[in-house]
Amino acid sequence: MMDQMRPILEAGLEQLGLDTGAVPALTEYARLLLETNQVMNLTAITDPKDVATLHFLDCASLLTLADFSGKTVADVGSGAGFPGLPLKILCPSIQLTMVDSPGKRVNFLQTVCDALHLTGAEAIHARAEEFAASHRAGFDIVTSRAVAALPVLAELCLPLVKEGGWFLAMKSVDSDAETAAAAHALEILGGRLEKAEDYVIPGTDVRHRLLFIKKVKETPKKYPRAFAKIKKNPL
Repeated sequence: MMDQMRPILEAGLEQLGLDTGAVPALTEYARLLLETNQVMNLTAITDPKDVATLHFLDCASLLTLADFSGKTVADVGSGAGFPGLPLKILCPSIQLTMVDSPGKRVNFLQTVCDALHLTGAEAIHARAEEFAASHRAGFDIVTSRAVAALPVLAELCLPLVKEGGWFLAMKSVDSDAETAAAAHALEILGGRLEKAEDYVIPGTDVRHRLLFIKKVKETPKKYPRAFAKIKKNPL
């Protein structure tokens, strides 16, 4: 089944202008993902062709929109490793930290890192708000994909970003209302929405959006709050 993925990945990466040399590592990641998914809920996307496009090429598209080279990157709510692991596989100079709270998912992420001999990549078992409180302003870029509504997500992610760095949120093209609702939170947390870029995933007609939120000032020390408070009373 992995053989179905290779031509899709090669064509998609070529379309994005990215190195196709990472295709064997991506297909091995896919094998581990789908194998583990049989005993653990990691992804609802199980067709190898869809894994290639809707997971890997979706994440790979970020490398054409922002400069990740040599950056420290935190992937918050990494889940099965998206977007962090495809970014790291395709751009090895990234120093990647993946954060998630379910221990089984973190173990899976570490298994993939070990199997692919990825250096400069770690999976951390922690709640996002606790990790953010203890790693303030520690990263050049923080990514997140479909984890929570933007006002909530901003409070979990922006404290982690260095001043001058970026919080890159992967969202749907129907996220205008959500983005508008987050304006107050961004102002309080020291972020500023610089732009939103829509892109089409190679090999599909699926359009997604990347929000570029710049860290323009320090996040007040009282944020992030406990998650129960964030969820009950978003900024």
